[in-house]
Amino acid sequence: MEPDQTTRGLPGQGKTVAVAMSGGVDSSVAAALLLKQGYQVVGLHMKLAPSDPVSPNTPRPKSCCSLDDSLDARQVCHRLGIPFYVLDFQEVFAQKVVQYFVESYRRGLTPNPCVMCNMEVKNRVLMAKAKEIGCDCLATGHYARVGQNPQTGVFEISRPRDHHKDQTYFLFGTPAEELPHMLFPLAETEKPQARKLAGELSFLNWNKPDSQEICFVPGDYRDFVRDRLGPQTPGEMVDTSGQVVGTHPGLAAYTIGQRRGLGVSAPNPLYVVALDPASNRVILGEEPWLYSDGMEVTGVNWVSVAPPVGPLEVMVKVRYAHQGVNAQVIPQPDGSCRVTFSEPVRAVAPGQAAVFYRGDVMLGGGWITQSFNTEIPAIPEPARSLPEAHPFRGRA
Repeated sequence: MEPDQTTRGLPGQGKTVAVAMSGGVDSSVAAALLLKQGYQVVGLHMKLAPSDPVSPNTPRPKSCCSLDDSLDARQVCHRLGIPFYVLDFQEVFAQKVVQYFVESYRRGLTPNPCVMCNMEVKNRVLMAKAKEIGCDCLATGHYARVGQNPQTGVFEISRPRDHHKDQTYFLFGTPAEELPHMLFPLAETEKPQARKLAGELSFLNWNKPDSQEICFVPGDYRDFVRDRLGPQTPGEMVDTSGQVVGTHPGLAAYTIGQRRGLGVSAPNPLYVVALDPASNRVILGEEPWLYSDGMEVTGVNWVSVAPPVGPLEVMVKVRYAHQGVNAQVIPQPDGSCRVTFSEPVRAVAPGQAAVFYRGDVMLGGGWITQSFNTEIPAIPEPARSLPEAHPFRGRA
């Protein structure tokens, strides 16, 4: 596909946009759509993770960081007739994403590397590089929408047309001041349409599978974490009465809500309901212990609205696949928020992102540090002796 020379009157006339080209079908179609809209398009591919040091030739079928992905992105840019550059961001990715991922598990938290990658790599380093080379905007293949509220004039991020592919959850860390310089070309496109267009444009990646799970982890994340943390200290598993019911090989192998692989027998199914790094204990409980009335959220970033000064009614998602629940957000003097759910929510995991919505507009979000339930008795000592800003499944 050659660039459309008839750009007069098109929205991109006279503007240059950098597109984050992962090598996948979404970012490829995003570049094609922008070109059709009259933008001068530049393809930027980020080299993020090195090859597997043990098996450097091992394919990474779920990765956006492999040599194949770079070649796919290059082929698309060649097909479109646009410049293509590879940016070596391995160092910042290792520090801001991989280290965060591993360290979170060491601390008994459940990380979200996709959110952190958007915050620390795309929204900061890649945006800065796009501006450095003279681009007016940065575009990505996220299924999301950005635009000005016609009544207030404030820029907002909101859900795309294809709600099944909605990726606004991963964008809560976007600085509000950067919204005028961001484009999401797939806002009006559904995934089958994107694949169809990629096929029509003869992109070699038109039927490439979507990236799954964690792009930089070639196998089981537990093996990845264990390899980087080294030998972990075994500890006790206790139930919610404080009784020792087993042992564990290290906290990094467990997440809130986990049922499989516990190695503990009980009359009723048991789940991981809390992790306590201070005592190196895994706390197990029955199903009711997984439900929370609310949570505390820190590191809050308000994207589409000014920071609220009083209680705010929202719909909140506590993980990407969560359908969401109505809640009240009460801002705290230190910038954190206390969130009360309209109905109990299952498996609220400290370390995960909590993202707030009003209708289709993504207002902002932050990091879950603690969940609470006013109906369940407190976990007895020493299992209750959880450090500050850490999950406690006890009385609020």
